[in-house]
Amino acid sequence: MVKKIIILDEIGLTYHTMEGETKAIENVSFDVKAGEFVGIIGPSGCGKSTLLSIIAGLLKPSRGAINVYGKVGYMLQKDHLFEWRNIMQNVLLGLEIKGMINEESKKYVSDLLDRYGLGEFKYHYPNQLSGGMRQRAALIRTLALKPDIVLLDEAFSALDYQTRLVISDEVWKILKEEKKTAVIVTHDLSEAIAMCDRIVVLSRRPATVKNIYDVKLSCVDRTPIGCRRAPEFKEYFNAIWKELDVHV
Repeated sequence: MVKKIIILDEIGLTYHTMEGETKAIENVSFDVKAGEFVGIIGPSGCGKSTLLSIIAGLLKPSRGAINVYGKVGYMLQKDHLFEWRNIMQNVLLGLEIKGMINEESKKYVSDLLDRYGLGEFKYHYPNQLSGGMRQRAALIRTLALKPDIVLLDEAFSALDYQTRLVISDEVWKILKEEKKTAVIVTHDLSEAIAMCDRIVVLSRRPATVKNIYDVKLSCVDRTPIGCRRAPEFKEYFNAIWKELDVHV
């Protein structure tokens, strides 16, 4: 049996402001198994990123229980590379902050850069890289800390459409090769279907779980780009689109 690495049980979160209480999340329950890619989608502003922050331990839920078994890495929408640091220095930043830089960790990061197409750009600066290469560097910075779980919060939305397709495909392959578990927040329904094993559909705020879809696609090429050609792809898209209730 595959181990559950994230378990959310009746999670709720209420914000307290001068105007009163605002419920952001209400009674959210689901789990994520080791090695699984789970997508979280829902209407804009429903609390998707808030839920990721709870999983990351950055926010404490008001109600319910959460168990996370493993180290968590977080990849944000923007790459947040420092323009005055070269790529090697940027991807070592997390290790530097934690005082974990040594010959072994530097070799690990250098090997990751070599393996994923940035070897010749180690000493280039961010403004010398394309948007897609910058996102790849941001992912390697996340992987440098050897997380068990990687959270991706709209990680490709700043890219143009063509680059986004290519980079989502590359990131999926890298995370699979590195045997990571991933939780992906995206507003792009096609991206969620293509990348994820299961999709959690949230309601409007306060967010509750409307449905959870097991994504089973009959495609020979099981990559995000390959999955878009599966005959079931459109069926999942239409079914989940209706769940989103975007016209209300």
